Amino acid sequence: MSHTVFRSLCRVETGTLSEVAVFLKDAPQGGEFLVFDDATGHQIDLDTRGTPEEISRRYSREVSPERRGRGRPRLGVVAKEVTLLPRHWDWLSAQPGGASVALRKLVDQARRASGDRDRVRAAQDAAYRFMSAIAGNLPGFEEAIRALFAYDRRRFGELIAGWPRDVRDYAIHLAFPDRDPAA
Repeated sequence: MSHTVFRSLCRVETGTLSEVAVFLKDAPQGGEFLVFDDATGHQIDLDTRGTPEEISRRYSREVSPERRGRGRPRLGVVAKEVTLLPRHWDWLSAQPGGASVALRKLVDQARRASGDRDRVRAAQDAAYRFMSAIAGNLPGFEEAIRALFAYDRRRFGELIAGWPRDVRDYAIHLAFPDRDPAA
């Protein structure tokens, strides 16, 4: 997963969480650095104490292979509580494979049906988080947010055209990941 570092209104680094954390450790003091998750637009605080090797290990996503035992392979199934009315439980119990299989099928069907809409909403939310954190005082911010959630690409681009290039390009990248910010 990629992350981007801004210092003031300039993009200064992009990389894995480990690479970004080591960059921040070695970055010159002074000025505020903001780190954003490129997938969600969330701002992230990093702990840069220790040596670069310790920092790299701390944020490394390396997963050690687990020894496989007997039985079914781990499918990543997570048990959580679901609260339904008795009529819903009755219907689920009557489905082939039981409640769990029926719920998984329903969720997969809903994800397929609303996939594009969900992706657009996630992109809008990511752009909104980033813009709120870094561009709230820039001219046209509120109108740009309105255009973002109206999915008006042209108007959004016009409103942020005068923003610093790095902020503008990153906002477009988050809001419309299928578009080239230079276009």
